Parts: sequence; structure tokens; C-alpha cells
Amino acid sequence: MFNSKMIIAGMAGAFALSMASEAIAATEIQWWHAMGGRNGELVNEMAEGYNASQSEFKVVPVYKGTYTETMTAAIAAFRAKQQPHIVQVFEVGTATMMAAEGAVYPVYKLMEDTNTPFNQDDYLPAVVSYYTTPDNKLLSLPFNSSTPVMWYNKDALEKAGVTEVPSTWTEVFDASQKLVDSGMKCGFSFGWQSWVMVENFSAWHNIPMGTKENGFAGLDTEFVFNNDNVVNTLQKIADSSEKKLFQYGGRRGESLPMFTNGECGMWMNSSAYYGSMVQQAKFTFDQTMLPLNTDVADKAQNSIIGGATLWVLQGKPAAEYKGVAEFFNYISSPEVQARWHQETGYVPITTAAYELSKKQGFYDKNPGTDTAIKQLSLNTPTPNSKGIRFGNFVQVRDVINEEMEALWAGQKTAKEAMDTAVERGNALLRKFEKAND
Repeated sequence: MFNSKMIIAGMAGAFALSMASEAIAATEIQWWHAMGGRNGELVNEMAEGYNASQSEFKVVPVYKGTYTETMTAAIAAFRAKQQPHIVQVFEVGTATMMAAEGAVYPVYKLMEDTNTPFNQDDYLPAVVSYYTTPDNKLLSLPFNSSTPVMWYNKDALEKAGVTEVPSTWTEVFDASQKLVDSGMKCGFSFGWQSWVMVENFSAWHNIPMGTKENGFAGLDTEFVFNNDNVVNTLQKIADSSEKKLFQYGGRRGESLPMFTNGECGMWMNSSAYYGSMVQQAKFTFDQTMLPLNTDVADKAQNSIIGGATLWVLQGKPAAEYKGVAEFFNYISSPEVQARWHQETGYVPITTAAYELSKKQGFYDKNPGTDTAIKQLSLNTPTPNSKGIRFGNFVQVRDVINEEMEALWAGQKTAKEAMDTAVERGNALLRKFEKAND
């Protein structure tokens, strides 16, 4: 295990020592990832810090494009026997990676085989539960995890006379009416709509999105998100667009400017937009927990994550996996994780990193930035709230997006849209089951 002094020394002297270490025949560990921009720079610094902390291994990060491009490249490389040691895969690719028998080296086994100290209980339950086997064995290492929160324009709410930040959907609609009455173009919007309004809405209200524990308990799962709780909520949102309370702005993060430009007073999307908010918003903003539909549940359960994990691929010499295991321990250390969390807005994946961030005063200086971790840790995850594990879910999300857009356009009712999404989604599940049974 790496101690704090080693990590700090490694991070501080990363560049100089990594240059020096190139003269030594260190074993290279290839790490393919999908982090561009500032996040990519931080990934490089993370690798340099580890490389500077020892001389036996050298982690080489390689940016491979989007999540989909990175995952596709790794699969193709494995077939050609040119795979990296580590690949970053987004959460909806979990079922696909699990189905790749013989290609994946489970993290719990990696740590056992290399005799590397590792305590799975150090990680947040809501994060770990997404990536474990039914008997709670960790398959991939949590890395960049986020969860949807509700961002709000404090100045606009105050101007509109909203004295309490909305915590229920009824209050969201009421506040939205006041925001529109005060001159704003819309009350609220959201992005990554399948993730926020179907996947997380279901987890937050402790209702299933699919059978078989949302796919964790078997490939013969079926979707059930066309239930009255989801349908009625989506229909009410669609109906509210007639009064401009809700305005749709895109499938992923395209609607961000609608919030940061001051057009909409509230916006539901990933906690990882914190950096964008700091750069773009010219008003006082904050984030709060997702609203609760009190017609569905009396209290919130917990939200589920997005983001990605690090998967280890088989096929390399056994001795090289020791370097992978030690690198995983390094990037899980409180100091490295706390910095990653504070710079990016992703949640700290370990309790220790969260505690360190509190000790460093990060949340006092940046109020609301611990909302995501509070949501994820609100209650012990249930079979309805520990995550989803559906095959072909990248394609299923596209289906859900198409049907939701038909709803927002007034072409379908919420019931028609969700019934069709379930029917089309189940066909994709059966296709995945047939290919991997």
C-alpha cells in the first residue's frame, strides 16, 4: 500500500523523476482511456505520479476517443492480441464486458493473485454495487463516477419569490411557474434524459426499471419502466411544457447553456458539470438533491451512478499484473482521489477521499459540492437502486431517447412512448441473451 508521503512526493516530483525513470527498463502498463481536455491532463498527471513513486513499472495513458470509441477499440485490440492492460469503460458497457469471458481479469481476483492489499469496503457502496457480481465480488475498479443532481439559479429563485429550494416535483412545478411569471423563458430542463428521468427516477423512488434485479440476477430480464409512476411523471412534465415550465434541450449536455445563460432556473444533470458551472454561470448557483414525487414514494432511496470504471484485460505476462494492481491502489489513495474529485466534480470513490476533502475544507469553500455523494450514500442500495445491468444498453438508451423525444414533440403520450420503448428494448435484451447465453 502506498502511504501519503510517497504519494505527495510522487505527485510533486512527477515530471522530473518520470524523465529519469525512462532511463531504467521499467515494464510498461498500457492504459486506454476516454478522458479528453482537462480531465485528460489530470489522467496524465496521475500516471506520472505513480511512475515517479517507483521504478519497476511505467503506466502509459493513451486517449482513445469517446467512451464508445475506447470500448470498441479495446475489443478489436483484444481480438488482434494487441490489447492494453487497462481500459476505461462507461457504466452501460458493464454487461458487455461481463459477457466477454476469458477477456476480463476481475479486480478482486487480480488483487488476490498479486497479493496486493485491497479492501472493497473502502469504496462507496452505491459505486461498488454497480460493478460487482451477484455475490459482491468487484469486477472493475471505480474511477470516474457521478450522479445527477438538481442545479438551481439562486438569484433567479430569489427574484421569483421562491423562498424554499424545491425538494419535490410538486414544488418544482410551482417554482417553475413563478420563474416564468418573473420573466424567465422556462422553469426547468434536464439532460442525459434516460439516465436522469428513467434510470435514476426509478432508483430514487425505489421502483424497478427491469426484472431480475434490474438485470443483475440474469440475462432473461425484461424492462418494466412503462409503469404508472414513470409514465405519469413524464406526462406531467410534457404537459407543463405548454406553460413553458419545462423545455427540452437535447439528449446529453446540450441544454447546459439554457441554464448557464439564465434562460431556465433549474437543471437536472450530472454532478460532473461543476467545472462548467464555475466557468460559465454569471449568477449565484448551487445544487440540491433530485426532487421526490410524493405520489410514488414517501422518501428518497438513493441515486445511481454514471461515469466509468477501469477494466483489466487478460493475455499479458503474469508479472505485469502486479504493476496494474499497485497502480490501482495508488489511484485509490485518499490524496489522489480527493484531488481528482475536487478538480473534476466526479464523486470521491472512497470514504477516505470524501473525509479528506471535508478536512481540507473543500465543501465549506464550495457549498453543495457534496450533494452527489450524499445522494449516493443516502441509504443502503436495494435491488432497485444499486444500478442497472442490461445487455445492449447503449442501444436501448438510444431507443428511450427517441421515444422521449416523440413525447416532448407531442407525437406520443407518455404511455405510448414508454410502452414502445419497453417493447423495442426487450427485443434488444433478447438479442443480447441469445448471443451470450
